[in-house]
Amino acid sequence: MPDALTTVWNELLDFEHLKIVLVAGWILYLAGLGTWIVLQKREPVATLAWLIGLAALPYLGFVVYYFLGPQKIDRQRLRRRRSRRAMPSLPPGIHASDEAIEMARMVNSATGMPPTTAASIELLVDGAAKYRALLQAVEAAREHIHLEYYIYEPDRSGTALRDALVARAREGVQVRLLLDAVGAASVRQKFLKPLLDAGGEVAWFHPIRLRFWKRPWLNLRNHRKLVVIDDRIGFTGGINITDEQDETLCDTAYRDLHVRVEGRVVRELQLVFVEDWAYATGTPPLPLSAHDPGPGTTPTQVLASGPDSSWEVIHRAHVGAIHAARRRVWLMTPYFVPGEAAMMALTSAALGGLDVRLMVPRMSDSRLVTYAGRSYYDRLLAAGVTIHEYSPRLLHSKVLVCDDDLAIVGSANFDHRSFRLNFELSLLVSDRDRVAELARLVEADCAECEPVPRERPSPFWSVRLPEGLARLVSPLL
Repeated sequence: MPDALTTVWNELLDFEHLKIVLVAGWILYLAGLGTWIVLQKREPVATLAWLIGLAALPYLGFVVYYFLGPQKIDRQRLRRRRSRRAMPSLPPGIHASDEAIEMARMVNSATGMPPTTAASIELLVDGAAKYRALLQAVEAAREHIHLEYYIYEPDRSGTALRDALVARAREGVQVRLLLDAVGAASVRQKFLKPLLDAGGEVAWFHPIRLRFWKRPWLNLRNHRKLVVIDDRIGFTGGINITDEQDETLCDTAYRDLHVRVEGRVVRELQLVFVEDWAYATGTPPLPLSAHDPGPGTTPTQVLASGPDSSWEVIHRAHVGAIHAARRRVWLMTPYFVPGEAAMMALTSAALGGLDVRLMVPRMSDSRLVTYAGRSYYDRLLAAGVTIHEYSPRLLHSKVLVCDDDLAIVGSANFDHRSFRLNFELSLLVSDRDRVAELARLVEADCAECEPVPRERPSPFWSVRLPEGLARLVSPLL
């Protein structure tokens, strides 16, 4: 075999017009693939980054783009079947600012999900509190349990939840579990068999299938964490199902946040699950319950975004909330890689004299993302943003608090991936009591942080160079 390869190589070298053929092939490759990328009409910076990468890595760049390049999804959603209606008014006695009403209209137009109310919103700080509340709700289920997770590990936490689901399925409760094919890749059929044998259903979001005629959805993941029980109780936030997020089982468990909700907002969460389940399984949408729990007192709106919509509603909600703020903007996120719109909003707020705080982990689980985020520090600090790095554990909470009456909490990070590539889910809350509770949580965590000095040290090899290089690929993260 080596001799045959040597012979072929020598014949190629002897080919008279080899260089011309290679150059012509490279030009055709770059022109064809470049046209394809340009026609996607993405941000110019991201488009140029892909074009430069493809030019620098002939043919290999095509493989990278094929698996990881931006893609659009045109999926039939339930909301498209509903007529676009005027935004319904909030129940009597519920009031909102002009800015909140404008944002509610924007979200309703982009997603078809109107503002609603919650009868209760309970903050669940860290994994132990979330798992305890979730297992209690599962054990009390009578009709159905719908779960949707990005990461699900078959460890102690995952096994405890599976066994609870098996027990309810055996009692006739309909259990449906939707898992992301990449995030929950460690889950095997053997682990799921007891649930399936008990009558539960399991589906996979964007399973990896290599078919040459169709690009795989490898880079478009379902990052949502969602549970709906009996159309009465909903859970969402940033905590997955894994021992690594339970501080009673793991000393280095993430610092994270989840919410448990009741009220009409649960119906909108159910709609998100129904759409995702229909899309993943290719089956007709599940019927939505006509049960009405009655109006609550907390104005709430579901923010669902993903690559199946070009409106980037969670991104718009964050930027809009920051622009509308008049006193404070407190942002907590594990991954911070902002676009120009988000940077403009944050720096404008700080230059306008607002209390703008950014809280991020000292070092996230991605060194590349950490350096990319730090490359924005100097501009933020110069504008007056105070930056706090959380060091006790890995900060994984995703919270935005603006003034005293608006907050966003959910699964979305403050980066390009969450805003454009992932399927994400957040809640927009417009209630002074709940916002004050979130603000106290942010302030308490802020006390555990190390502030970044305005004149931070910036040695070339350990700071400026790695941050500059990471910044180059930030549009692709």
